[in-house]
Formats: sequence, structure tokens, C-alpha cells
Amino acid sequence: MNKHFFNLAMVVVILYFSGCASAPPAPPEVRAEKKHADPEGNQYYDFVEAQMKLKEGHLDKAIDNLSRAIKKDPESVYLKRELAGLYLNQKSTTKALDILQEILDKHPRDVPTLILSGKVNQQTGKFDAAGDAYQKVISIDPKQMGIYILLGGLLLDKKDLTGAFTVYEKLIKVFPESYVGHFFLGKIHAERGNLPAAEKEYKRSLELKPDLLQPQMELVEIYKTLKQEDAIVQLYKDILEKNPANIRVALELGYLYHQKGMTAESDDLLIRLGRQSVSNPEVIRLVVELYIDPKNYDAAITVLTGMLKGAPDDSDLHYITGVAYESAQNDQSALVHFEKVMPSSRFYPNAVVSMAFTYKQLGKAPEGLSLLEDALKKTPENGELYYYLGMFYEELEKIDAAADILKKGLKIDPDNPKLHFRLGVIYDKQGDKEASIEAMKTVVRLDPKDANALNYLGYTYAELGRNMDEAEKLVQAALKYKPDDGYITDSLGWVYFKQGLYEKALKVLEKAVSLVPDDPVILEHLGDAYLKMNNKKKALESYKRSLSHRKKDKDEIEKKIRSITEK
Repeated sequence: MNKHFFNLAMVVVILYFSGCASAPPAPPEVRAEKKHADPEGNQYYDFVEAQMKLKEGHLDKAIDNLSRAIKKDPESVYLKRELAGLYLNQKSTTKALDILQEILDKHPRDVPTLILSGKVNQQTGKFDAAGDAYQKVISIDPKQMGIYILLGGLLLDKKDLTGAFTVYEKLIKVFPESYVGHFFLGKIHAERGNLPAAEKEYKRSLELKPDLLQPQMELVEIYKTLKQEDAIVQLYKDILEKNPANIRVALELGYLYHQKGMTAESDDLLIRLGRQSVSNPEVIRLVVELYIDPKNYDAAITVLTGMLKGAPDDSDLHYITGVAYESAQNDQSALVHFEKVMPSSRFYPNAVVSMAFTYKQLGKAPEGLSLLEDALKKTPENGELYYYLGMFYEELEKIDAAADILKKGLKIDPDNPKLHFRLGVIYDKQGDKEASIEAMKTVVRLDPKDANALNYLGYTYAELGRNMDEAEKLVQAALKYKPDDGYITDSLGWVYFKQGLYEKALKVLEKAVSLVPDDPVILEHLGDAYLKMNNKKKALESYKRSLSHRKKDKDEIEKKIRSITEK
């Protein structure tokens, strides 16, 4: 279940802690002081002092004053609740909960304390304790609307649909006009696959609160499942009529009109969105989110082509359209749009890089190289262009040229971790392991969470057979950031192999191959591990698979195969 659907509960009920904001007036039990008493001898004096210290920002002194007030009036529930609130401000959650429990031990039906206890437990992740507190509140005072919503949300987070459904049913029995209750009942029905019941609850929620967007969008999802396009169109039109600035709905409606063959209506919406995108970057961001990120490239191209009719010279639109075509593997169309991105655009370097590598894929590497070099002349301070030009030289196997351009980039942008990383790879290809190690150390210093640099450094140590404990730590650190990365998993297996831990290495390398089945190096490592475990049959299978995926450097693997087959 998606927790984001239930954020409405947190919007409707604002979590607050008693005593955390401006001080309320003391209740009668605190104000009741003896006539002619020494002011420092009664609890009201200390209470007022505590509030003054709190307003001055002296939280510790406020706690001291309030603690003294409680000593003078140890039966005051109000004062203890206020002290719990101050401890919460101090982040002393345990002390706050201890005080609240002390109150509840003597006054188990004190609703304000139960509510505060529930909220504190919820904030600290003790959801069962929070749920118990909220259940007690409802049983004592069924008119606590917000507590139903909090309790229902807790149960939904635990995927307890039955419990949550019961809570929201009780809510609408006590508060029939609760649009929130009807909305969440609709969510639960939808989660269970009962779409007619969900539709009914969403519609009831909208009857009670017509301007709510969430129930309308949930209805859209139901109608998408039921393939009721006309109902979706009507809902989108209703939403836009009330809120013409809703970009997401306008985009989806524009695309839906196109699918239905309603060209005029589609053009009207998309042209307006194209014009709007020139000054509002949110439009393009949503196109990426709705269509490009989910890899719905045909839809992205349709929408963006329509938007370009409204802004035919907009570089940003042309760049994103190029990305859509490139992702759809239509390189020629991608180039057409990338070429229309002007040097003044924020996307110009990206467009140049995309064009350069597209030209290379099309067998036109010199054109791609020329593009990158010209772009670098126009924007010589752009570290990213040095990075990609270096990579381009590297792919052309012009290793020395790659090293030179990356070093020039580091003079311009000395703290760019990507430049240091790429240069480290180049040093490795030049056979300078020590320089490569130093470059990777620099990357890790600049970005301690760079999983690729951590892995590269750890693997290099393993290959050299040195600093093996450090190598293991580095690769394990990389796996924390990329736990399902087959190449990093292979590095860990190889570290174990080089440490002589063959059984341990074998298990890890088998996992690496399951993550990346066709990598020749990983398959060779797995073969080596099988061979060390005296499983020649599986070793031979792994070596042969490795050989079938190699384009070069086949001599060593062929030698390993012969060593098994000849025996």
C-alpha cells in the first residue's frame, strides 16, 4: 500500500504538543494560592516563572521552575502535562513519556494525556502504543474526530485494512459529514478491489467537499481501470474548470484528447502548455515525471510535439523532445531537436553531449568529437564538458588525449569528483595503478558516498593483493549505497577470493552472476571460485560462458578452459 495516499490524515489533523508553543493561562488548580503566602512558596509563582523562561528561550530553566511547581503541587495533572511538553521541546522523549505514564497510572481516563501520549509514541515510532492510546481515547470520548483519523492512518501504515476500515466506519457513524472518513473508506475498498464501493465513497466525499482534488484523482484511477474514457475526460474537465492551473491534469487531458482523435481539443491544451513552459519549468518537469521517467516515450513525444506548436523556438522543449526520441531509439529525430538547442539554454551542454555520442553510435565519431570541442571553446568553464570529452576520447581509445583533457578540466574545476574518477580510470588503463588509487582516494574524500569510487578502490586493492581488510571495508561501504549492484557484489566476492575465503567468495559471486548474468569478468571470477572448490564441471561452464561474451582478451580464459579439458 502506498503511504502517500494517506497523507490527508496528517493534513486534516495537525500534530501539536501541549505546552510547546505560547503558554496558556494556568488552570484554577494552579492559580488557587493562599492569601498572604510568600510568592516563592506557591506553585503559581514557579509556573509563571517557567513560562517567562520559556519565552526567553531558556528551556532548561523553564523545566527547573516547572519541576519546582510540581513538587509544591504533586497532584497537578496540568503541571505534569506541561512538563512533559517541555521535555519534548528538549527532545527528551523518554522523560516525557515517563511523566505521561505517571499521570495515566493515577488517571487512566485522562483524555488530554492519552492524546499526548499517543502522539508522542507515534512520533517516536512506537505505533502499537500510540494505537492503544488512541483506542482508549475513542472509547472514553467518541467525539474526538481527529483521533479516528490518526488511528486509521496508523492501521493503514501497518496494512491492517480491516482494523482501519472499522475505525473509519465508526468515524462516519459519529460524524456522518466526515469527508475524510468517506475518502479513506474509498481507499480501502479500492485496495481490496471493490471498485463500485470505492467509487461510491469517493463521490460521497466529493458531495461533502466538492473542491477536494484527491478523491477526483482516485476516481480517475478507477475509470482508467474500467477503461471509461468519457468519465475520465469529464472529471479532468471538471478539475480544470475549478483550477485551470493544474498542469498535470491539463497534460493528461491533452494526451487523452489526442488518443480519442479530438485533435482540436488536444492542440488547444498542449499549445497553451507549450507557451506556459517557457516561463514555468514545472510544465517540463511534469512531462518528464508523467511520461519519460515511466518510459512511456510515445506519449512523451506526442505531448511534447503538441507543446512545440505553442513554443517552436523554445530550447528546453526541444532538448526534452530530443531526450524522448533518443530514449525511443530514434536517433535521427533526436538529433533534429538537439540541434535546435541554443548555447544560451541551460540544456545546451547536455544537448551537445547527446549529439556527440549519437553521432558516434551512427559511425560519425569525428562529427561528435568536433561538436564537443567546439562547445568547450564556447563554454570553457564548464567542467561537465571536459568530463564528457575525456570520456569520448577514452571510448575512441585515445587514452593520452583523454588524460590531457581531464587534467585541463581539473584546473578549471579542481573539486569535481567526476573528473577525478574518470582520470583515475584513465590512469588505470595507462598502467599507473598508484596514480589511479590516489585519484579514487580524492573522489572518496570529495564524496564519501560515491559507491563507484569506493568499489573501484577496493577492487584495485584486491587485484594488487594488498590492504585486504581495507579493500573489504571499501566494497562493503559501496554496497550500502548500491546493495543490488552486481559489479560491486562481484568485487566483494573477489576480495573474499583473494583472502582465500573460497566458500564465502563462491556464494557472493553466484549472487553477482544472478544480478549480471552476461558479464565475462564476473563469470570468470565465478569459474575461478568453482575451481578452488574442486567443482571442475561448473568451473568449465562458467569459463565457457565468459568466453562467449568476450570480444577481446580471450587468451587467458581459453588457457583456463584447456587446463580443465586436457586433464
